Amino acid sequence: MNVLDSSCWIEFFHNTPIKGAFAPVVNRPQELLVPTVVLYEVCKYLLSKTSEENVIKYVRFMQKGRVIILTPELSISAANISRKHKLAMADSIIYATTKQYEAVLWTTDQHFNGLPSVRYFDKTQ
Repeated sequence: MNVLDSSCWIEFFHNTPIKGAFAPVVNRPQELLVPTVVLYEVCKYLLSKTSEENVIKYVRFMQKGRVIILTPELSISAANISRKHKLAMADSIIYATTKQYEAVLWTTDQHFNGLPSVRYFDKTQ
């Protein structure tokens, strides 16, 4: 299973040079987990960059994966992860989801680099 961080979805939807790195994950929605907080972050970002019609199209595309809601158990796990790894709330929820489902987190966010089960991509290269 795989989780795409919000940063990867944004790179993918903006057709940046590293978009292709995420295509293998996006093209296998049956193996893709989408935390609801990722839907929120991507939607919020895209609403400032494109039309609401496009945002709806992108969010529907993301929902081809299995959407994971924030449960009480996941919240507690995220709080512990936040404290242990000094991650912000949304990032700790994303990483807790990754851990709970024994998935791989794909990200361009430096603060995840080096954590177990993370595939980090440097978008400056």
